[in-house]
Amino acid sequence: MTVRLLVSRIFLQEDMNFLLTNRIPRQLMTRFMGWFSQIEQPWVRDISIGIWRRIARLNLEEAEQTQFRSLQDCFTRKLKPGARRVDPDPAVLVSPCDAIVGAYGSIEGTKLIQAKGFPYALPDLLHDPALVEHYRNGCYVTLRITSSMYHRFHAPHGLAVEQVTYISGDTWNVNPVALKRVEKLFCKNERAVIRTRLDQGEHILTLVPVAAVLVASIRLHCLDVLLHLRYRGPNVLPCNARYARGEEMGWFQHGSTIIVFAPQGFKPCASLIQGGVIRMGEPLLRLP
Repeated sequence: MTVRLLVSRIFLQEDMNFLLTNRIPRQLMTRFMGWFSQIEQPWVRDISIGIWRRIARLNLEEAEQTQFRSLQDCFTRKLKPGARRVDPDPAVLVSPCDAIVGAYGSIEGTKLIQAKGFPYALPDLLHDPALVEHYRNGCYVTLRITSSMYHRFHAPHGLAVEQVTYISGDTWNVNPVALKRVEKLFCKNERAVIRTRLDQGEHILTLVPVAAVLVASIRLHCLDVLLHLRYRGPNVLPCNARYARGEEMGWFQHGSTIIVFAPQGFKPCASLIQGGVIRMGEPLLRLP
């Protein structure tokens, strides 16, 4: 096979992936999936989970339960106790979720990278001038949760959630194909900006769960509302909730992305590899 033919095939596959996951009525399909995934009729549930397991290589061996009420119940499954070891080193932040590591590193002023050749700006993502200044020249890590992964996210350190800002938006797919084609994608999609303060050193850490096509609903234990497309934003929701390192904070209804922001002085851990898989509880960032 010639190099030209190989490249053509790769781009054809990317084109098809992009068309199938983005050139559709995204918000309508997301609302439909939200309804469909909650159907508890046994044959609908079993066929849906069976197809999902075949397509996405879903592994349920670590799940706390093996029987599910619905497809959504399977999406939001808990893990068996002890399935994840949370690194106890107080000098590191641990990964809040199972994920594939995307772009990470230093923020250049207020600019950071979505994918090669596609920068975006903190003001467009966070909508909070104070947070933008706090993370100027800081550090970030993008964590992509695929559909077959564990979908709950946890506290990366002992911390207190001080505020949640919900920002409604679109539901572009957040896979690598879309990230290379849709400018400022994270700034366009529905998201929650979770501002927290670490117990150690009083550092302000921010987690930004970004929803995506077929996903747009985020549940946070510190709020009594399900954040989704019908909950229009931006809305600032004061909060006062404390979490121990590794304690569950919430979940996506399917899979998506969490962007972690830390101020200047934090550094990526040596074990972090772009494109590599990281599990909840493994070292992510080192404190100053």
